[in-house]
Amino acid sequence: MAKKNKNKNGNTHKTNAVRIVESEGIPYTMFEYDAPEGFLDGVSVATSLGQDLDQVFKTLVTVGGSREHYVCVIPVAEELDLKKAAKHFGEKKIEMLPSKLLTQTTGYIKGGCSPVGMKKPFPTAIHISARDQETILVSGGKVGLQMQLPVTDLLRVTGGKLADLTVEKDR
Repeated sequence: MAKKNKNKNGNTHKTNAVRIVESEGIPYTMFEYDAPEGFLDGVSVATSLGQDLDQVFKTLVTVGGSREHYVCVIPVAEELDLKKAAKHFGEKKIEMLPSKLLTQTTGYIKGGCSPVGMKKPFPTAIHISARDQETILVSGGKVGLQMQLPVTDLLRVTGGKLADLTVEKDR
């Protein structure tokens, strides 16, 4: 069961992502969902919240051949195209960061990784389809918490750029 909370109505979820969004004066709405196993895939999260799959985004952390880390924010039903991501970030090759390194690298756990408020800022790309949305939902910084915020503000607060990052769908 999903619950919707406005940020001014007693939100007690003070994750690093929420603190940063609030300190930047960004309007946002929090959504809570139950994750019985501690983790749900993004499509299940979007469905449980009654949200359009094109409006809910997942945060993926990658590492390039240079050992630099990069953040890719893509729609939950899409698959990251590692070659497109590598090209965008100027790397010859890029791969997913192993799950066991996620928390020490970002400060977040799998299923609760927000593009906002990682331990340090990493170059960030948000899928180009976000430009078709006024707001999108991303993790609020912990499993069971999503925040909806304007795309322009998310780009600003993360230093992100729009990019084509997903595998082409068969038509």
